[in-house]
Amino acid sequence: MAWQSPIVVHPPAADGGRQVTVRGQDAGVAHSDEDLTELLRRAGLSEADIALDDRHLVEWRGGPHVWPHA
Repeated sequence: MAWQSPIVVHPPAADGGRQVTVRGQDAGVAHSDEDLTELLRRAGLSEADIALDDRHLVEWRGGPHVWPHA
């Protein structure tokens, strides 16, 4: 099995939201870094705001910190 980051932020959808998975499980949809941080905190990552730029933890598909609005 190929290595994958434990957190994946999927490409933006048409509404600008991005699906988030944590260890292969759906964590919800984020529309901003603040939303993403809250989803990660709920998933048990206490230092979520620090982790957003850690390439070993977070795989940004479609570019990091990209939150387009419809």
